[in-house]
Order: sequence, then structure tokens, then C-alpha cells
Amino acid sequence: MYRIAALYHFTRFADPAALKPSLEAVCRANDVRGTLLLAGEGINGTIAGPAQGIDAVLAHIRALPGCAGLEWKEAQAPKPPFAKLKIRLKREIVTMGQPDIDPVARVGHYVEPGDWNELIRRDDVVVIDTRNDYEVAIGTFQGAIDPETKSFGELPAWWEANKTRFHNKKVAMFCTGGIRCEKSTNYLLGQGVDEVFHLKGGILNYLEKVPERDSAWEGACFVFDNRVAVEHGLKESGHILCHGCRRPIEPADRTRPEYEQGVSCHLCIDETSDEDKTRFRQRQKQIALARERGELHIPLQD
Repeated sequence: MYRIAALYHFTRFADPAALKPSLEAVCRANDVRGTLLLAGEGINGTIAGPAQGIDAVLAHIRALPGCAGLEWKEAQAPKPPFAKLKIRLKREIVTMGQPDIDPVARVGHYVEPGDWNELIRRDDVVVIDTRNDYEVAIGTFQGAIDPETKSFGELPAWWEANKTRFHNKKVAMFCTGGIRCEKSTNYLLGQGVDEVFHLKGGILNYLEKVPERDSAWEGACFVFDNRVAVEHGLKESGHILCHGCRRPIEPADRTRPEYEQGVSCHLCIDETSDEDKTRFRQRQKQIALARERGELHIPLQD
């Protein structure tokens, strides 16, 4: 069984590049794989490996400047969720494209999962899903507004175009694990919204702690690893990933005429060229050959 840790932490790293070699060394020494992003504003990522290995990497991260308060979400998977280790230097650990955003300075009011239902059912509260459109398509909270954004960086423009709809409303925001809400609630506070709230630990925390019988969540939650999506109790939902467009689809969608493994699905069949599809078919052939040789090849992370 593989242990998975999804984490982020906003802090000030004076020299993120200087942190990379030792972080990479401890991951490789403990057979921990996945993706970690380092930037001047902190660290973000999801890793998986043996339990002792994950403990070693988390201890190393907690010892980084300003990271003693690191929190993370854990899950387990019977198969390795990642084929490789990637540690990347970025301008932002989650891209919003707003230079004045500073979650270290202030964020919205944290709401525990057990208190979330009561908040979002209030008449004076508007609930906004800060995730991308393909994530919202497979699950969201009852009554939540879908901004229909293709990337997180589109959210500020959407807010500017729609903010008059929410005059005199309290705003509750949520995302997968909380990181996008750290930035989006800071942004709204900077735009003059008086009362902003966000779900502590994100959807994953809610699905872990709130019983399904009491839940206001509908559908599945997309996750950025080989599990694709999870449901209550963080159980895998059964969704698969179209490796042509990297969107989650239902297992039954594989029977549709538009579906070709590794190439296309009904969502993307008209979005890629014949040249793209030829390239995807060649990639899928290489994946199949690697599997025949017994080699680990997970295209989701490549």
C-alpha cells in the first residue's frame, strides 16, 4: 500500500533554488515520488511512497524556513500514483497571476468541515467553486456557483465581471485541498469584500470528515494523481482519465464511439488535430510496450 500526502504551505523562501537539491535527495533516498513545486511564496505538491519515506520527506519540509506549521492530507492507494519524482521551481506554487496577492498576510475565515453545511445554506451567503471547469463537471457542493474557468488565473477576471451579482453577500469559497482558496480569499479581501470564508482543508477534508448521509457534496472530487477522483471517505470514484485531454470521464464513456484509449474521448474528439491524434497513438503504443516489459509508465504524470 502506498501512502499519499497532499500538501501546501505559504511562507517566504528567500532562495527557493537553494532548497531543491536537499529536498530532491531526501525524496530519492526514501523512494518518494510525485511533484513538488517551490517558489518564493512557499511549497505545494503531492507525493507518494512507503510510510517511513513520506515521514522522512515531511520532516524535511517542516524543517524548511517558516514551514514548522505545515499541514497535509493523507490517503492510500494500492498502486503507485506517480511514476517519477519532479521538483520544480516556479514563480507561484499555484498560478493566479496577481502580483499583490499575499496569503501570508491574511486570508478568509477558515470554516471547519462540520460547520460548512450550515454556512453555505444561509440566504446571505454565496458559494463559489474556485476550481477549473473540468473539475466542477464531475462534482461540487449543492448550490455552488461554477465560474466556468479553464484555469485558476481566470478567476480574477470572472470576479470583476460578476461582482455586482454578489453585492451585500458574504462569500464562501472552496477548492480541492485549500490552496486556491488561500489566494482567492486574499484577492477578494483586497477587492473590498468584507466577509469571506473558505473550507478548511478543502473538499478532501470535507469528504474525509463529513458522513455521506449528512453531506452537501454531489458527485466526485478530481485529484491530481493516478486515482483520478475520490468520493466520501476518500474512496476512488471509478473515474478514469482521458489521456488525450486529461479530463476525468466515467468508465461507461469508454464505450462511446469517440473514445480511443490514450487518444480521445467525447469531450475532446473535436479539439485535437489529426496530427495530434497520430502523436497520441504513438505515445499509447510506447506505453503498451513499456507495460509488456514490466516497466512502470503512468502517462498522467509524464
